[in-house]
Amino acid sequence: MIRAVIFDFDGLIVDSETPILQAWSEIFSDHGCELPLDAWLAGIGQGTNSDVLDMLEVKVGHPIDRAAVDARRRERQARLVEYQPILPGVEKSIAEARGIGFRLGVASSASRRWVVENLERLGLIHHIDAIRTRTDLDGEVQKPDPAVYLAALSALGVDAEEAIALEDSQIGVQAAKAAGIFTVAVPNDLTRPTGVSGADLTLDSLADMSIEWMVRVAEARASV
Repeated sequence: MIRAVIFDFDGLIVDSETPILQAWSEIFSDHGCELPLDAWLAGIGQGTNSDVLDMLEVKVGHPIDRAAVDARRRERQARLVEYQPILPGVEKSIAEARGIGFRLGVASSASRRWVVENLERLGLIHHIDAIRTRTDLDGEVQKPDPAVYLAALSALGVDAEEAIALEDSQIGVQAAKAAGIFTVAVPNDLTRPTGVSGADLTLDSLADMSIEWMVRVAEARASV
């Protein structure tokens, strides 16, 4: 029986990935080069910046002040994200899941500070029973490792077969499936062209299907 829904954050609750891409693109442009888009898109869902900084150093051909560059990128990214609304269907899904009596979690490869600050800004944090991010884990393990999902399951007090995961990226789907969770993919404008496969269901938007219907599909699959 399903008792919980676990949301990814970036690209699923809010389109923070487009502002992140814009911020990184501006950083590369400031250094006289272009962000390798394919390589950046392949890493969506992991939440790491070191690989992008590595790419920048390769492009410019010399070491950079990584801390200063990343601080500038984070400041620009935060300003851009402030203008991003909650994505379609998210509030409806939260309200429906709450009405059913489900526990709600967030499992993200971003930092806890980033997730909490943005959930507060969006007015959603009071709906969430448990937040688990890469910075809550020893070694800051990130997706596609299932650790962040396993931590969210534990915090919510449910088993994998009692939860549904909502994800927007290939890496996120792999993490949720590796944790044994029924996974619904909701690709966005950035992740859709890269291909998101392996989910139990794929939707264009969370507005396209009710939580109740997802539960019916998940429980029917579990009984086969």
